[in-house]
Amino acid sequence: MKKVFFKTFGCRTNIFDTQIMINKLQNFQITFDEKDADIIVINSCTVTNSADSTARNYINGVHKFPKKPRVVFTGCGVWTKGENLFETKKIDALFGHSEKEKIDSLLQDENRFFQAGDLEHIDETIIEKMVGKSRAFVKIQEGCDFRCSYCIIPFVRGDSRSYDEHKILQQITTLAINGFGEFILTGTNVGSYGKQIGIKNKKDKLAQLLKKISLIRGVRRVRLGSVEPVQITDEFKEILDEPWMGKHLHIALQHTNKQMLKLMNRRNQVNKDLELFEFLAQKGYALGTDFIVGHPGESDEVWSDAIQNIEKFPLTHCHSFTYSKRDGTPSSTMGQEVNGKVAKERLKELEDIIKEKNYHFRKRQKTLDILVESSTENCFSGYDQFFNPMKITSSEDILGDWIEVSQYEVKKDENVSKFQ
Repeated sequence: MKKVFFKTFGCRTNIFDTQIMINKLQNFQITFDEKDADIIVINSCTVTNSADSTARNYINGVHKFPKKPRVVFTGCGVWTKGENLFETKKIDALFGHSEKEKIDSLLQDENRFFQAGDLEHIDETIIEKMVGKSRAFVKIQEGCDFRCSYCIIPFVRGDSRSYDEHKILQQITTLAINGFGEFILTGTNVGSYGKQIGIKNKKDKLAQLLKKISLIRGVRRVRLGSVEPVQITDEFKEILDEPWMGKHLHIALQHTNKQMLKLMNRRNQVNKDLELFEFLAQKGYALGTDFIVGHPGESDEVWSDAIQNIEKFPLTHCHSFTYSKRDGTPSSTMGQEVNGKVAKERLKELEDIIKEKNYHFRKRQKTLDILVESSTENCFSGYDQFFNPMKITSSEDILGDWIEVSQYEVKKDENVSKFQ
């Protein structure tokens, strides 16, 4: 049997998509050694120019392997860079998200092919295992109806559409039976769960789904992917104290200046965002966000206001990055571009503030509930309920275990403990 290696770039949604492909392979063998592979499947990300460059550089590196593999390209990059890669013969074949469940037959076709598919597909596959994972990623929806000025993702993932509730519960039940206790619900826009193309969003469907998931035997902790501030409804707030809820929420702000949010075509408002974050912090939650630095129009005055506001927010985590122009988006045609050096300086300023906030948050915590996910000799690591990393020294093999830790050292970047 030919050996297949999967290279996954980007978000948790891509991680789940790769797991679907792994589970659908029947006539091939999975390998974790890319240089031993007959076929390399690249599941690409295209959220930034850097993501495109990373995938392109990887492809160039693959062509230098002693055993030259067949290169098959999929993922979000299909809709942005796929055609060029195919025409210049950098890749041998290409297929879109909607075609991934056919991967076994696609890989048996040894001809060059270009099958982009469509942007309305919903997967039917129930996977029985997540190869190489201690936590289970479960996709509950696909696509996004938001049209933020800077974002290319709705054009490569399509409009918002949801997985059938029964399928989601069946998927989680299957993985729970097979030993998974922590579940991360993922999607392009998780908070839009319940919506179907052309049908108005059914309010509070996400909160209702979470309640049903919590009743499944074996489910110990549930986490969410990124949600929008407007998607934290009153019914959602009612489940915040439930013991099975991971005490970390990632709520996308993208910026904390009123003028910039308008330029970005965002739906959130700084004052309301701050009120929401303060409420969630009082509930004991660690709070993360996305933040774009250096978007066109981010003047010194705008940045100064944004940083003053950031200081007010009880943030503990931040996925921050400098603005990357994406052709075809409204932001790409805006003037007032920010100098790259200035953007990097602002990014560091932001990251330093969040890092300090995270450090002080960790110092206030007491007992941590950790799922041990990886190990190197006698050193183990995992994440606590607040999605903060913990390094654990233990003479016992605790890989895959849930452990409770109350004695630990709080360092700048992580917590450290010895397990007796």
